[in-house]
Amino acid sequence: MTSPALGPEWWRSAVIYQIYPRSFADSSGDGVGDLPGVTSRLDALTTLGVDAVWLSPFFTSPQKDAGYDVSDYCDVDPLFGTLADFDELLQQAHARGIRVIVDLVPNHSSDQHVWFQEALAAAPGSRERARYMFRDGRGDHGELPPNNWESVFGGPAWTRTIDPDGTPGQWYLHLFDASQPDFDWSNPEVHEEFRRILRFWLDRGVDGFRVDVAHGLVKAEGLPDYVPPIDSGSMGGDQTDVPYWGQEGVHEVYRDWRRVLAEYPGDRALCAEAWMPTVEATALWVRPDEMHQAFNFAYLETQWHADELRAVIDASLAAYAAVGAPSTWVLSNHDVVRHATRLALTAENPQGHGIGPDSPGQPIPELGLRRARAATALMLALPGSAYLYQGEELGLPEVIDMPPGARQDPTWFRTNGERYGRDGCRVPIPWEAAAPAYGFSPTGASWLPQPPEWASLARDVQVGDPRSTLSLYRRLLAERRAHALGTGALEWLDLPGRGILAFRNGDVIVVANLGAAPADLPEGRVIAASEPLDGATLPTDTTVWLTAA
Repeated sequence: MTSPALGPEWWRSAVIYQIYPRSFADSSGDGVGDLPGVTSRLDALTTLGVDAVWLSPFFTSPQKDAGYDVSDYCDVDPLFGTLADFDELLQQAHARGIRVIVDLVPNHSSDQHVWFQEALAAAPGSRERARYMFRDGRGDHGELPPNNWESVFGGPAWTRTIDPDGTPGQWYLHLFDASQPDFDWSNPEVHEEFRRILRFWLDRGVDGFRVDVAHGLVKAEGLPDYVPPIDSGSMGGDQTDVPYWGQEGVHEVYRDWRRVLAEYPGDRALCAEAWMPTVEATALWVRPDEMHQAFNFAYLETQWHADELRAVIDASLAAYAAVGAPSTWVLSNHDVVRHATRLALTAENPQGHGIGPDSPGQPIPELGLRRARAATALMLALPGSAYLYQGEELGLPEVIDMPPGARQDPTWFRTNGERYGRDGCRVPIPWEAAAPAYGFSPTGASWLPQPPEWASLARDVQVGDPRSTLSLYRRLLAERRAHALGTGALEWLDLPGRGILAFRNGDVIVVANLGAAPADLPEGRVIAASEPLDGATLPTDTTVWLTAA
């Protein structure tokens, strides 16, 4: 099976659409999205104008963490379909010129993985236990965990085992849920297993991998104690010298993987989810012999402020250019508050904490959507690659008022409700306003409840409306492709007014007004605007693209 011919090094400028399968489209009626559902909606992505899709995990899993707890890396969970369904999805996507990236989870497996079950049945010091991070406990009787590390989801990062005779045994590390034991990447057997997994999917024709927790895997020698700062981001993006994030040894893993991908034709790509404190640190993941892309989370986390955005754009373009890689821009994904809500928050909201009805700094929905549209228009004009998260093209906000009993994120349970977690950005998306579950599922079932106001945001309502968010995205993507903005170069322009960001990319002038007052527009023909314009005036929280008149 071959990949579509979208040009050499397609990943340098591609617009890639993240599909969270369980929330995209449900063909079976059980309330959970599946692979046939994705296939049935591919034409919508063709008309949207994206170059590739990234599928969040669909592998065999107990679904303790929505599929990021994998028990078999080389099969499809029955919840999502079959390997034949995946092959059909891949073939149909390629037939439409859409590449397919799959999500790989190498930091940890499910506790139901055959390797971990063998480890539990084996003795300390055995080959089976050496595949994971098993350690003796501290204290006179091993009753204390090996160190003080905390789980990303809250609570301790260690769980003690029970030996076959019923007595307490060793401890195992899980940086996430207790059902997600960490692999020991100092073990060559782990390396060889993931080479096998990579080749399994590459042989089927996938175009690349998004690598979950790519800054994890390797832990500091001796597993020293560490306590993260209070209210820090859960994935370590605002922390330095963390003994389980960003260790030097992790880079050799990706050099090895790069060599595996090089065995295959078609520019297969690796994209890193690496939450690092600076863009310079993140750029280390995309050196010429490592990965191809790394999400620009520093950009995602930047406030809606002209000077701050200009600074992070400059830093990003310089850092990635220094290693010969594109910047990979992103505003939303399945782990962060949707940017149609986040950009209108008035209080700190660390990554992974989520937002609920009692959270401080509640957003103003109209302001959030306006800023989100302007932010997307700004992002899609930047040179490099860009990722979109399903539903953002509809202007979907974070679901804040979700019943406590409906929440499913492990973060919610492990923090006893102190952190709302990520359910609010994972609610199944609306397709048809008058259909059951807004067209997500033929039976009206939905694994997370959809708010009634989403009827007005359904795709069929927006298709014929030239002022809709969907129409804006389609226009931006078409003009981005027509003017080759992804492979262009940025030149800043100094225009009068406070809070103005302006630059030229090729023959397109981009002006974003992040200030409190309207601004004068430069001369030129308007080819796209995030909001209606008032003559020659650019309203606040609005981005416009122009070409020479």
